[in-house]
Amino acid sequence: MDLGLADRVFILTGASRGLGFATAQALVADGARVVISSRDERNVADAVAELGGPEHAAGVTADLADPGTPRELVDTATERFGRLDGALVSVGGPPRGTSAGLSDEQWRDAFETVFLGSVRAARTFASALPEGGAIALVLSTSAKSPLAGLGLSNGLRPGLAMVAKDMADEYAPRGVRVLSLLPGRIMTDRNRELFQASGDAATAAAEAAASVPMGRLGEPAEFGRVAAFLLSPAASYLTGLAVPVDGGALRSL
Repeated sequence: MDLGLADRVFILTGASRGLGFATAQALVADGARVVISSRDERNVADAVAELGGPEHAAGVTADLADPGTPRELVDTATERFGRLDGALVSVGGPPRGTSAGLSDEQWRDAFETVFLGSVRAARTFASALPEGGAIALVLSTSAKSPLAGLGLSNGLRPGLAMVAKDMADEYAPRGVRVLSLLPGRIMTDRNRELFQASGDAATAAAEAAASVPMGRLGEPAEFGRVAAFLLSPAASYLTGLAVPVDGGALRSL
């Protein structure tokens, strides 16, 4: 299937590694060009090189908690590649801890970055998109079912899923689509860190895999291909939905 991605341009935040980078790889493989951002300058430079260099990718060292970051990314896309067709909004997972055990400061910090940073980015990107553009928010299966020990994610991700749904209604008349993606247990650095935090990474990984109907953890590329499809013109009649990429782990419809 031709996804219609050739020469289209996408912004991807938090994309120097993990799910964002896997999506950038899938987009570039189908002919798109990308602007990726992350807080780590070296990781951004390495990611751009791995994506094929400046002909295919531009990198920006930035933090979504900074109100100026979304506009900087839009300007980079239009100045470097002459257009903008879509965006993937991904923010690193917040610290571990139960909802009741986390401090006010931890909740405020997570809200500023995970929640408000994502909302600000999505509305800024949407304002710059033409008809046929698309935005996808990378959330978590915690948007539908809580995950033990991840109170910040459990509290903030469901709200972002509803923001995406609300924005989908708002921008649909302009022909701009907004969706959210709910990754489950995919073997990213984030999940490796969570497994290590358990004190027995091998056992934690095995137990996580056993909880998935498919009997294994996902690979970042499996997420990236789904995200690339949803951002592409091939998915032109899909908006407002939350798509699990979790091997069947969620038990809700």
